[in-house]
Parts: sequence; structure tokens; C-alpha cells
Amino acid sequence: MSWLGRVRWRTVAFVVVGIAIAIALPRVLYSALALRILLWALFAVSVDLLLGYGGMLSFGHAAFWGGGGYAAALLAKTYELPFPIAALGGTLVAMALAAPIGFLAIRRRGIYFAMVTLAFAQMLFYVVNEWRGLTGGENGLQGVPKILPGLNVSRTIDFYYAALPLVLLGFFIAYRIVHSPYGHVLVSIRDNEARAQALGYPTQRYKLMAFVLSAAIAGLAGSLFAIGNSFASLELLHWTTSGSAVLMTVLGGMGTLWGGGIGAFIVLMLEDSLSSVTEAPGVVTGAILIAIVLGFRRGLLPAVIDAVRRADRPLKQLRGRLTG
Repeated sequence: MSWLGRVRWRTVAFVVVGIAIAIALPRVLYSALALRILLWALFAVSVDLLLGYGGMLSFGHAAFWGGGGYAAALLAKTYELPFPIAALGGTLVAMALAAPIGFLAIRRRGIYFAMVTLAFAQMLFYVVNEWRGLTGGENGLQGVPKILPGLNVSRTIDFYYAALPLVLLGFFIAYRIVHSPYGHVLVSIRDNEARAQALGYPTQRYKLMAFVLSAAIAGLAGSLFAIGNSFASLELLHWTTSGSAVLMTVLGGMGTLWGGGIGAFIVLMLEDSLSSVTEAPGVVTGAILIAIVLGFRRGLLPAVIDAVRRADRPLKQLRGRLTG
């Protein structure tokens, strides 16, 4: 089998295993936690698309997660729309927010880019908090219905499986972006923007497109999160939400796409497990995560892949001797 064939088979096997895990997750864990893991994983993938492949660290991605969540909740509650349509509306709102924010933010680099995105996210947090007649202010939007014609999805586990195709679509879109010619150009801009400009690529346009696409995936995840929990709160827009998504991405491995999902699983499982053991689960979780990040500088997924390759190398050598 050729090298290309092996890569394709590994990709197919990875996808099949991932889908199987997603289907089995609410049967292994309780459904509310499974839904949180699934949607936070998609959120972390959206951050990795921007950070790992575009080299742009955003501390304001909660604006798109929360903005999409509030928009979808309003559409579902006010107009009683089916949740897929409401989620689509939330995704479009997130993209509409990202276009002007990204247009201004990409003119800065590094920590300045991160601070600009954080500033815009905090502005949106303030607007939503003050617009009490529409958003409910500190009380949030409560009683958001889960509507799907022909099916009853009021139970969390039913909503999980109804929303799963949309989440898988989000993962697929991220995968196609990364493995498209556009994704390769985006990586080249991350590595050396001046060289990409010299080759004739409009780098600002590519970066803005990455920002909007990343926001769209974050908006989809936030929309499903708000509807799935029947509640949209200010926590969706808080800066700590952006920080949690960045932490999950770094923990799993930047530039791996799927590492964010692993990071989301570990962080949320730790929080859930330690909440019943200690009165300060955040402190214990933080200490464990710091130890993991220091021990695996590139993230967990690259460390696992490297370990598998090292273990496979002696087997290849032995196989070559036997066949030779």
C-alpha cells in the first residue's frame, strides 16, 4: 500500500472512531455533560483554526460563541423556529459580528491582536448586559424552547442526537478548510507573512476570511449550546470563556485541529469530577492542567502521535529484516 493510501485509511479510521465516540458519549456519561463536551470541542476547533493554522491568538472568541448563542435563543424563543434554523441564524450573526471586528483586528499582530479582540468582546458583553429589554440582562434568556418538527427533542439526550449532524458538519467544514489550498496558504502566512505577500497572496484578505470562518464555527457551537441548555446567559460572552477555549486548544495541541476536542474532554471531565470532591475545583483543575502543559509542550495529541511513531519504528525495522 502506498504512503498516500495509508494516510487516507488512517484518516477514514480516525473519522469512524470519532463518530463512534460521539454517538456513544451520552451513553457513557450523563447527557448534559456529553452535550457540553461535544459543543466545547467544536468551539475549541474554531479557536485552533485561527490560532493553530492562522497564528492569530484571539481572546475575544466568546463574542461569537455568545453572540451566536443569544441570537439563536432569541430566534427560537420569539419566533418559535426549529432549532437548526435558529442555529443557522446564530451562525450568520456571529459572522456578521466577525467581519468588522476582524477587519480592524487583523491590522495588529501578536498580543496587540489579542487585546483588540478582547476589547471588542467586552464591548459586546456590556451591550448585552445593558440591553435588558431584549437580552434579559443579568438574568439572561430563560425558557428557550427546543423545537424540531415531527420529533420531541425536549430531553437533553434527544437534543444531543438531533444536534449531532450539525456539529459533525461543523467539524467537516473545519477539516475541509485546513486541507484545502486556502488552508495551505493560511499556514504559509502564519509561518512567514512577508514571503506569502512576496508570492502575491493578499494576506489581509486571507486572514480576514479565516477570522470570519472561525467565528462561524464558534457561532454554530454557541447557538446549539444556548438552545440545548434552554438558557443564554452573560457567561457565554465573558472573557474567561475565550480563555477556556484557548486553554483547551493549547492542551490538546495547536495546529492539530482535533486536539481541541481532546482538550475540551479533559478540562470538562476534570471540572465535573472534582466539583464533588473539593470546594475549589478550579484551583485543582488549574494545577493539573499546568502540569500537563509543562509536561507536553506541544500538547497531548502531538505527544501521543510521536509516541506511536517511536513505537512503530522498531516494528518497521523488524518487518524489513524479515521480508529482506
